[in-house]
Amino acid sequence: MKPTVSDLPPESSDPATTQMRQRALKLFEVGVEEADPARAVEAALKGRSFHNPLVIAIGKAARAMAEAAMRHVTADMVVVVTNYENASPLKGAEVHAASHPVPDIQGARAALRVEQVLAHAKGEVLALISGGGSALLPAPVTGVSLEEKAEVNRLLIGSGADIVTVNLVRQHLSRLKGGGILRAAYPSKVTTLVLSDVVNDDLRAIASGPTVSPIGTPQEAVAALKDFDLWDRLPASVRSHLSQDLPDMGDLPEGEIELIGSNARSLAAMARAAGGGVAHGVHVFPIPLEGDVAHAAEVVVDCVTQKGIYLFGGETTVKIKGEGLGGRNQELALRVAQLAAARGITDYVFLSGGTDGRDGPTDAAGGLVDDGTLARMAAAGVDIDDILARNNSYHGLDAAGDLLKIGPTGTNVADLQVFIKA
Repeated sequence: MKPTVSDLPPESSDPATTQMRQRALKLFEVGVEEADPARAVEAALKGRSFHNPLVIAIGKAARAMAEAAMRHVTADMVVVVTNYENASPLKGAEVHAASHPVPDIQGARAALRVEQVLAHAKGEVLALISGGGSALLPAPVTGVSLEEKAEVNRLLIGSGADIVTVNLVRQHLSRLKGGGILRAAYPSKVTTLVLSDVVNDDLRAIASGPTVSPIGTPQEAVAALKDFDLWDRLPASVRSHLSQDLPDMGDLPEGEIELIGSNARSLAAMARAAGGGVAHGVHVFPIPLEGDVAHAAEVVVDCVTQKGIYLFGGETTVKIKGEGLGGRNQELALRVAQLAAARGITDYVFLSGGTDGRDGPTDAAGGLVDDGTLARMAAAGVDIDDILARNNSYHGLDAAGDLLKIGPTGTNVADLQVFIKA
């Protein structure tokens, strides 16, 4: 995987800026490589023994995780469910491709297949879970259709809700989330290896926690939906289901679970590659960068008090108000460029990218901006305020030559950011 960014127009490319852009790209690449799913699985399986387990791999990193596991265990059966971009044949395994971030019929069929094979598990199950599993494995509860569940998903993603809140709701509309795989596999023992795409690594939220207890109760899901003014916009079937006196989902069979990769680990690797700690001009933001992108942009720019490298990791949100094209990393990059210009910050570059290689419904992972970004946009006839008002960050960055395009990486540990000030 080699990150690339669109070439700058010749009149805008200054050697110092080009060098900083290349360094930011290299640091981002280090973060993605640290989250290599195959390497993480192989390390976790050393010293473990299984007896012909059923292997279930779910998420954007599922294929790579399954392939690595198959080198260490002799599986009774291997079922992989991943997104279309990362799907490819794997000898000895069933590979199912489905849609992300909005679930589709192929994902629903894959969920039925997973339930079927779990019901016939022969004593041991090895579950390999990575980000994206929530959308890739839709198993709607009775009375809620796939289309209705997809609509809930669309509303949640556009509301600005964080991933924990989104998955709190998803869990109570699914047969497999919130411990559903543990219940479906019982009495087989389930061992889970998890590659985290969630800030703070809440195991209940990663892929909506198919092998752990739920995030909260149906009543808490309802309260969250009302807080985001979504309750009255939901399909009637969803409101009806969540309003029932539903059974407790927290009483689950026991399972073993291990975190094998995360955003924090990738951030630490980037810091090492950058040259160490504060004494060497390398600053790592101590808490995850999350919340609305406008606020996150202020956090980033507020941190830049001197020359150096500033590293961030996390997952921001965008409240969609316009009908443009973009994603949270692209919008964050543009908002940082706008705010830096307003504060007179020059001689910098800022990269924000999704480690899975995809930001929102686009072919870009994010953006890489510098102190010439706004001028290049203006020269192309693009107004930054209009771009942001319409959530049209993709076209703004494209006009400036600042889209970060790396293609599917086969992993997913949320987002990484690099700010370099000369």
